[in-house]
Amino acid sequence: MQTSPTQAVVLAGGQGSRLRPYTDDRPKPMVEIPGTGTPIIGHQLSWLASEGVTDAVVSCGHLAEVLQDWLRDADLPLRVTTVVESEPLGRGGGLKYAAAHLPEPEQPWYATNGDIWTRFSLREMAAFHAERDATATLALARPRIPWGAVETDAFGHITDFIEAPPSPYLINAGVYVFSADFTEQLPERGDHERTTFPRLARERRLAGFPLPQGAYWRAIDTAKDLTEAAKELAGTRAT
Repeated sequence: MQTSPTQAVVLAGGQGSRLRPYTDDRPKPMVEIPGTGTPIIGHQLSWLASEGVTDAVVSCGHLAEVLQDWLRDADLPLRVTTVVESEPLGRGGGLKYAAAHLPEPEQPWYATNGDIWTRFSLREMAAFHAERDATATLALARPRIPWGAVETDAFGHITDFIEAPPSPYLINAGVYVFSADFTEQLPERGDHERTTFPRLARERRLAGFPLPQGAYWRAIDTAKDLTEAAKELAGTRAT
């Protein structure tokens, strides 16, 4: 069995209501990062290809034809198939429906949310997944809190101000490695994060891969996220 998957599902059906007006005429993954000339999904597919993925299934939803047209015309570094649910299946059902179109159902696969912009080694994550004999592995991020934090002493005196500190909690980063048998454990409809994931956690078959120190990760949810991503990109190019 392959240790490092060569196939992936990209979940790109979200409406992106918090990104309006950018998403009035395009789905969320088609929003461009300012200064790059490339939509979020273009960055994602390039990253997947650089990590050894040769085939991707893109699950479309809101304004699906806009995304399908772009994928058809773009010079992509891997083979892409698009699927559209004929009726809402929920996150778990939608993932299962998309996975049914993977070219090698007997092999492991990656999945990623279509609004994530990140760079880290998927091969390392796949090795981590295999070492733990997990059925599913979630990438875990520690995002920065969007507000300044205040530290106090035991007497209530303020001792320090910290601008945008890292969260004390790890969160689901929206990138996954799944073993081949995970697909059949997904619900036909409904939310796998409320059914399949909790059961796998109880069975100690769900692993969490913390993103490596310094790895870039950002969820593009709001216009502010687009602005911050552009700033971070500019800062990276300047160094």
